[in-house]
Amino acid sequence: MNKPLFSFEFYPPHTPEGVEKLAATRLQLAALHPDFFSVTFGAGGSTQERSLEIVQQIKAENLEVAPHLSCVGSTRENIRAILQTYKQLGIKRIVALRGDLPSGMASTGEFQYANELVSFIRAQTGEHFHIEVAAYPEFHPQARSARDDILNFKRKAAAGANSAITQYFYNADGYFHFVDECRRLGVTIPIVPGIMPIGRFSQLARFSDTCGAEIPRWLRKTLEGFGDDSESVQAFGLDVVTELCEKLLAGGAPGLHFYTLNQAAPSLEIWKRLGL
Repeated sequence: MNKPLFSFEFYPPHTPEGVEKLAATRLQLAALHPDFFSVTFGAGGSTQERSLEIVQQIKAENLEVAPHLSCVGSTRENIRAILQTYKQLGIKRIVALRGDLPSGMASTGEFQYANELVSFIRAQTGEHFHIEVAAYPEFHPQARSARDDILNFKRKAAAGANSAITQYFYNADGYFHFVDECRRLGVTIPIVPGIMPIGRFSQLARFSDTCGAEIPRWLRKTLEGFGDDSESVQAFGLDVVTELCEKLLAGGAPGLHFYTLNQAAPSLEIWKRLGL
């Protein structure tokens, strides 16, 4: 069996203080020797520029980085130029996503789905990039059905994706069921679970309502029961997420991808508890 892959995700900060804080976070997490860091990429110019700055900083620190590339609101010319920049920087891994349509934006742009973006990257750059795509064990909130969603995932794999990172979840059985269904359809690429440490319940609930990730009722009720006691929320959250990671790795998950929200402490503590 291959060695599990571990990675951490950042978003481009909005302020100079945020950039400084992220540099400190990165330094702490780099000490764990992850396989790569990923950096999110929003539709719209300023976010893209900030993403590129963070990507360049990580690369300058001799760390592996996988920039996200979202096709929403993008043109082929725009994506071609970004791919060229990443190649020149020596980047070898990309996370190719459809992305969310920002409010007020009427069109998805020249690409409608992520599989079209994956095909385009392959046509432009051959095998230069290891392409990651997104997977949704609890299904994409806009999918018409569970089967539709899995068939969409199969199209991304067929277009040339090398591996996938899932949306975060708290139900290990849901992840294993999704992987089994994909294997039944002949999709063989590794599907790495996305892990969201639990910090603030209100923030987690907001994210989950937006992206369709389910917070199981027992977990939601327990977290709600702590009220404003943030220490208890975090302590309980660490127990829950560590146990989830243990189950996933024991069940054969090919690694873990941590959604850090630009913080080091929760991921570091889970890492330590897992004895990685």
